[in-house]
Amino acid sequence: MNDSIRPEQPRSFDMQQMTPGLRREVKALAQREFSKKMQEALGAVPRPIDWDRLSPEDLEYELLELNRFVDWLRHRYGLPTQIIPPLWHRHPEMLEELSALRQDRLFCYDRQAKGNMALVWHQGFAACRERLRDWVMIAGSRLDRDRPTRITEWPGGESEDWVAPSTEEVAVTDRTADFLRFVEEEVANRKDAQTETIDRLVEEEVRSGDEVTS
Repeated sequence: MNDSIRPEQPRSFDMQQMTPGLRREVKALAQREFSKKMQEALGAVPRPIDWDRLSPEDLEYELLELNRFVDWLRHRYGLPTQIIPPLWHRHPEMLEELSALRQDRLFCYDRQAKGNMALVWHQGFAACRERLRDWVMIAGSRLDRDRPTRITEWPGGESEDWVAPSTEEVAVTDRTADFLRFVEEEVANRKDAQTETIDRLVEEEVRSGDEVTS
C-alpha cells in the first residue's frame, strides 16, 4: 500500500508529557467518571432520611415510597393495627420509626450486602415492632378512629408561637383519601416554608449589600 494513503496510526498517549496541572485535571475527571460508573452499577447507598430537610419534591416522593413500603410490610407480615394503624402517617413518631425500618431494609437487602444481613434486618424489625406498639398505645390510634399524638406542654418551656396540637378524635373512614390529603398538605407547607427561607435570605443579602455601599 502506498504510504501516502495509508491511514495514520493513532499516537500513544503519554501522561508524562502533560503538564502537572493538566495531569491532575485528567486524573480527577477519570476518577469522577469511575465513581459515576460504580454508582450506576451498584446503586446508591440508602441513607437515613431527615424529613425536616427534604425539598417539597423529595418530600412528596419519599412519603409515597414509604407508604408503599408500609403497605407491603403489613400485608407481608400480617401486622395488626396495634403495630401499624391506618393513620400512622399522621403521627411523626410512627413515620420516623417506619422510615428508619425501610431504609435499614434497603441497606440490608442491597445487592452488595452480606448473606446474613436479612437476619440482621429481621432482628431489628422485631425490636421495631415493640417500639411501634408503644407508639400506638401512647397515641391511642386505632382501626376506626384516630387522634393526634398528645404533646405535654411544659410551663414556661414552650416558644411564644407554639400552639398545642388538637387532640380531637376523628373517625377513620377512607384511609387512602386521608393519606393523599396529608401528602398534599405537607408538600404545600414545605413549599411555604421554602419560600419564606428564600425571601429571608434575599432580604439579608440585600441588607448586607446596602450596608457595604453606604
